Amino acid sequence: MATFEMPVWQMISIAVSILGAFVGVMKMLLVQMERRLDQRFAVVDKDSERLRDIEIRVERLRGEMPLHYVRREDWVRNQSVIEAKLDGLALKLENAQLKGLNL
Repeated sequence: MATFEMPVWQMISIAVSILGAFVGVMKMLLVQMERRLDQRFAVVDKDSERLRDIEIRVERLRGEMPLHYVRREDWVRNQSVIEAKLDGLALKLENAQLKGLNL
């Protein structure tokens, strides 16, 4: 059986080299992970900016809707009032015509 002898300083330098390589690889992985996270956050920031723009547009539309549109209930109520007035006017015309025929 062969024995392998190595001075302590060589063993320490090999251990330090292996540890340094491991730390270097870990640092490289962390840098790549941080770069990917930065890219994802940039996308999220753009999406949140677009979402905020959409929210502003919806709020603006809500503010403008009462100026351009009438609710169904309001339209039905106004239409009922107009029809009642027309019915009253038709009744008065009918009464006036009947009185004119009786003379």
